[in-house]
Amino acid sequence: MSKVALIVVTHDPNGKNIELFNELRVHIESNYSELFITISEESSTDIIETIKDSKFNIKIIPKNGAGAARREVVKFGLSGQSDYFHYCDFDRLLTWCKYYPNELKTIVSDIPKYDYLILGRTERAMNTHPIEWVETEKITNKICSIELGNVVDITAGSCSFSRKSAELINKFSKEKMTDAEWAMIAKRIGGYQVHYLPVEGLEYHEETNGLTRKISDSEKWFSRLRLSLIISESAIKTGLKA
Repeated sequence: MSKVALIVVTHDPNGKNIELFNELRVHIESNYSELFITISEESSTDIIETIKDSKFNIKIIPKNGAGAARREVVKFGLSGQSDYFHYCDFDRLLTWCKYYPNELKTIVSDIPKYDYLILGRTERAMNTHPIEWVETEKITNKICSIELGNVVDITAGSCSFSRKSAELINKFSKEKMTDAEWAMIAKRIGGYQVHYLPVEGLEYHEETNGLTRKISDSEKWFSRLRLSLIISESAIKTGLKA
């Protein structure tokens, strides 16, 4: 039977996810053969110690952006024995596990069917997000869908892949944001079919998935637009010969 590892990243200076993690810890641990997390050195001591006390293999890393953290956890996960990997942003995993635990369990059991699987949001789950997320991510998802030849939601913070795909990602990933880049590495460099599945559990909850710092409305829109540009550009150029 194929083993599926969970690989996650987090940056949590205020330890906002400690209580929810403790509530869901046993359920998370029961879903996977191995668990790996990279956590920024700027995260609170309390959450670092809490995670150390769980079944997670933990690696403290410098805060250097989402892409760097995600690459570190892929490399970390490859040090284990699992055949497949489920990547999920930590806050996304917690809300998924809390509100849709049965769906998550089913998804994990199906992961060995795919060399690469994009996990996106149903229309209902997408519409739980702030409007600046919804509108700007429409652009990214449209561009990525064109590049993949399939309608996808690629910006939900979760995907799964085989060890073969993970090894390619570990070798070739270099972008600031990896949402589209990893799928394109699997498709264009690995020659693997990239599948897509929308789920309910990647919905948005302000208390868990929202920003901890206050910014203006225009900054909210601009920051999401900038992310859209970075992810979209990687979808177009990754895996193509110069």
